[in-house]
Amino acid sequence: MNQSETLKLSLELLRKPSVTPLDYDCQNIIAKRLAQAGFNIEHMRFDDVDNLWARRGTTGPVFCFAGHTDVVPTGQLDAWNSDPFQPEIRDGKLYGRGSADMKTALAAMVVASERFVAKHPDHKGSIAFLITSDEEGPSINGTVKVIETLEARQEKIDWCLVGEPSSTHVLGDVIKNGRRGSLNGILTVQGHQGHVAYPHLANNPIHAAALALHELCQEVWDQGDEYFPATSFQISNIHSGTGANNVIPGHLDVTFNFRYSTEVTAELLKQRVHEILDRHQLQYTIQWTLSGLPFLTPVGELVNAAKQAIQAVAGVEARLSTSGGTSDGRFIAPTGAQVLELGVLNATIHQINEHVNIAELEPLAEIYEQILVQLLAH
Repeated sequence: MNQSETLKLSLELLRKPSVTPLDYDCQNIIAKRLAQAGFNIEHMRFDDVDNLWARRGTTGPVFCFAGHTDVVPTGQLDAWNSDPFQPEIRDGKLYGRGSADMKTALAAMVVASERFVAKHPDHKGSIAFLITSDEEGPSINGTVKVIETLEARQEKIDWCLVGEPSSTHVLGDVIKNGRRGSLNGILTVQGHQGHVAYPHLANNPIHAAALALHELCQEVWDQGDEYFPATSFQISNIHSGTGANNVIPGHLDVTFNFRYSTEVTAELLKQRVHEILDRHQLQYTIQWTLSGLPFLTPVGELVNAAKQAIQAVAGVEARLSTSGGTSDGRFIAPTGAQVLELGVLNATIHQINEHVNIAELEPLAEIYEQILVQLLAH
């Protein structure tokens, strides 16, 4: 099989078992290629996380490819049809952990940049790479720390393309031009433990909270807008009791999450949750954690360049979407950068036998190169 440059680099990266927060030399492989293409290389390690900032050019505007070398754990190894870190090609598909999320996109970014620089050595502005090994983990010492470093020295990104797997049915059919915010809560409802035969001597927190939880599940938080679906409230875990069937529990723990649009704020959501719980006269505490603010990149230079590149290379009319989970774009967008996500199909991400279609790898590199042409070629 005649392997393309994008496939070759993908295979090299996929052989590295870079489970969060390990990078396993992936960034060095990428940095070596970028250095040969004239990029200035900076390795930024924070605690146990490796980060790479590479830049070619010293002036603006700055176009940045962003992504991550870390992958999620493999899960049950004997459930895979092949070793997740010994990538295999079967029936036109490339199998391996990280094949979709997102080492093939990293390879396409590198190859696209090499080709663009070879054809346009005196391009406008700068091309940059921001790569971390902490996207799938706590996201504390990764992209957010690199952005803090860049902001401190007033180094600004104008356009950022995150290589997350955005496509749904065919390559390029979906561009993520924003993400919903993510607000987490751990609710603890206090009761009074006792014997089930003497309920008047106890206070069952499950019974006390049931109507309030039902109301939270039925609440309409907003209607969404042209870019965002309506805000979603989901309970992900409920825990209570001692394990015995004759004991009324002393407390109830409920873990929940909001995926919210720009129509509301985290503070407003917190306020409304407290209003509902207070109305039901519960004794409770909530631990709140904000995972990410919502962000949106309206139609402009970056979105238009991406849509035109996809149309030219793949013949696909891309649609804009803000669905899905969070990404590191949430750390980059607040700096004022236009941010979008564009990558391979996301059908098998984080799954057993994760894979991508090999036929889509070279077109992805071509799409990335065409975006560079539209934005930075003279």
